[in-house]
Amino acid sequence: MTASTPEPNRYAESRRRAYPGVALLFVLLAGLLWWMVLPGNPYPAAPVVGTFLSWLVLLAAVPLLRRVPRRRLGAVIIAGTVALGLIALSAPPRTSNDSARYAWDGIVQKAGISPYSHVPIDETLKELRPEWLFLPGSTTAGGTPVCSPGLFGTDSVAAYNFPSNEPLCTAINRPHVPTIYPPTAELYFFAVRAGVPDSVGYLPFQLAGLLLGAAVTVMLLRLLARRGQPLQLAAVWGWSPFLQLEGVNNAHVDLLGGALILAAGMLIVGGRPLRSGVSFGAAVATKLIPVIAAPALLFHRPVRFIAAASGTFVLLYVPYLAVAGAGVLGFLPGYLKEEGYSEREGIRFGLAQLVSNGQWPPVLSAAALAVVALAVLLRTGNDNVWDQQTVMIGLTLLIVSPNYPWYALMLLPFIVLSRRWEYVGIILALDIIYMVPKEEPQAAMINQGVLLVAAAAVAAGAWLRRRREIRQTACSALLSPATP
Repeated sequence: MTASTPEPNRYAESRRRAYPGVALLFVLLAGLLWWMVLPGNPYPAAPVVGTFLSWLVLLAAVPLLRRVPRRRLGAVIIAGTVALGLIALSAPPRTSNDSARYAWDGIVQKAGISPYSHVPIDETLKELRPEWLFLPGSTTAGGTPVCSPGLFGTDSVAAYNFPSNEPLCTAINRPHVPTIYPPTAELYFFAVRAGVPDSVGYLPFQLAGLLLGAAVTVMLLRLLARRGQPLQLAAVWGWSPFLQLEGVNNAHVDLLGGALILAAGMLIVGGRPLRSGVSFGAAVATKLIPVIAAPALLFHRPVRFIAAASGTFVLLYVPYLAVAGAGVLGFLPGYLKEEGYSEREGIRFGLAQLVSNGQWPPVLSAAALAVVALAVLLRTGNDNVWDQQTVMIGLTLLIVSPNYPWYALMLLPFIVLSRRWEYVGIILALDIIYMVPKEEPQAAMINQGVLLVAAAAVAAGAWLRRRREIRQTACSALLSPATP
């Protein structure tokens, strides 16, 4: 009689030991997230420090999830996504007040008014203003409008009412300009606010973000199962601090655009170019930036795809065009200028600024994007669409270097599916650019430094992957029988 433990029992024991480890790491994730979104947190760097610590904890948690039985793993990951989401929505938006504009656009539409017709400071819509978005302001001795900090739980903006010129405090950023958001976003804003009183604050959009994030988790689990890949990889999305902070707590509409892009990819892989085009057109009509995903979706019946996408985009705009005309452009032209896309300095095109100056950074960046898009267009097929989508979206964000990390909400699902983990470095770089306070001239140096580190990580990942492929090809050639 042997004293050794049978192999099945060892395997079962290993699984049982995994549960306490997973639970402990999940509690750490939950605690860090609570600390990140805690109202009145005296530590201003909590969001960025908590983000990096959470990624480290997640790095340890995902391998342990492998020991959870596969039949239960999906439920565990979805339950964790929801539980973390509930923590994220327990506090007002921590690092962005964009959802205040979402709410106002939804409230205006509920009243039967186009969101493109009036700016928030316009007193024409004064009767619609809820107190959690608007309050009377005051002025300094010099006549400058001022607001108390933390007045709305997020940043407050001091402005003047129009046309009375009375001081006003609002939670809406850029209250003197019309909305920037395209029609899919506006329909989403209306749908989220339609069933709740105007007095209800940020919670509806945070709850919608939780539901969208969980839906993407389910989509990832389905795709991973279909491809025979480890299901625990879906936790890199669902349990990530990035989803919970930017998608749920801050409730960015980019999450909707990312979900639609992922759906478009699933449909094109399934041989449904028309439905994929519809989903893609709706994604582009959410925030325009999803158009960068197009090159990796044109490998199957591109004419049908483009027709469906274009038709969907136009049809979504028709109702708003009929009411507001050219006003549907909103603040878009001014936004592009304000954010530096038409300028030659700032963090935009940060990598190109390392090798050029003056008018050349935008030109070099455009040329680099054209090369990337052409390469993706030529290489993408049914078997590598997720890899190519990661490359297309990731390199675009790296080259353009936007100031807002939540643009990458449409990147992370493709990182999970492609397992190109080096692209997470781009998300972290954008987090640092946005959340770490900096002053010139150090700001430009730090911003370009983190972009360079992210670029090096992507390059290293590509080199290691190519090296592995060459070795595998060589081994296959050696092992295959010689042809007579």
